[in-house]
Amino acid sequence: MKGSRRLQNIVLARQVAMYLSRELTDNSLPKIGKEFGGKDHTTVIHAHAKIKSLIDEDDNLRLEIESIKKKIK
Repeated sequence: MKGSRRLQNIVLARQVAMYLSRELTDNSLPKIGKEFGGKDHTTVIHAHAKIKSLIDEDDNLRLEIESIKKKIK
C-alpha cells in the first residue's frame, strides 16, 4: 500500500484505502498522502475522485466499500 508499484490491483487497493481515509477521518490530504508512502495531496484528491466515480458506475465496488466501512465503524 505504501510502495510505488503501479500494478492495477495494487493501485486500486491503494486508491480505495485513500478514499476510505478521506471519508472516515478528519486527517488532512497531506497527512493521508504521507501515510501512503509520501504521496502528494493531489494523489489523494485524484484517488478520492476516481473511487467516487467508480462507485457510481460499479455496484459491486460500491457494495464492497460499504461493507468495509461497516467493518471499520
